[in-house]
Amino acid sequence: MNKKVISLVLGGMCLVLVYGICVQIKTINNTNSSYSTSSTVNELRDEVLRYKERYDNRAEELEKAEAELEKVRESTTGNNEELTQLEEQIKQGNKMLGLTEVTGEGVIVTLNDNTTTATSSVLDISTLVVHDTDVLSVINELKNAGAEAISINDQRLVTTTAISCDGNVISINGQKVGAPFEIKAIGLPEQLSALERPGGYLSVLKEYGIEAELEKSNNITIPKYNGAINFKYAQNK
Repeated sequence: MNKKVISLVLGGMCLVLVYGICVQIKTINNTNSSYSTSSTVNELRDEVLRYKERYDNRAEELEKAEAELEKVRESTTGNNEELTQLEEQIKQGNKMLGLTEVTGEGVIVTLNDNTTTATSSVLDISTLVVHDTDVLSVINELKNAGAEAISINDQRLVTTTAISCDGNVISINGQKVGAPFEIKAIGLPEQLSALERPGGYLSVLKEYGIEAELEKSNNITIPKYNGAINFKYAQNK
């Protein structure tokens, strides 16, 4: 075998060896990258779970403290008519502010995105989804019909509640919620159900294919508002 052939064989072997080393390095880098990404995701998930556990524990402690406070109030005002009246005024005020859970008759409105119309057949895809303005319009009609308490996906509406678009979801009380939107309203069902009247906002949504359903109920529970209500500009006179 002459030197030329030997050189070609050695050259080919070197090329194969270099290619193998490059492949191995790339594989190791990809493995390390995948491991690093997976490790970061796991750390973030664990951090979220820790914060959720702390929140749940604080919420439970708050409920216990409120229950104990209610017992103290009852024992204190039990034999004093004036204090009893004041306590009743506080309860009514908290009910109006949304700081207590309430039950009663009313309606449940469910809004969901259009899932039957093909997006390729629509000029404006945004008409197929429920927007914050749609939710606000339904809320306003319910208020005009005499709704005394309203919640959206168990987020209680209070005087300071903000409803705004936040990407592909809606922000309510600072919490992100997505479709379907379950709107509960306590009030006279016959008045609240006028939302379904011809020309009402539900009929407008249905024209765009939005799923809009209304159900009367004699037993609706609306949770209390768990945030803090702070008045910066309104002062007692």
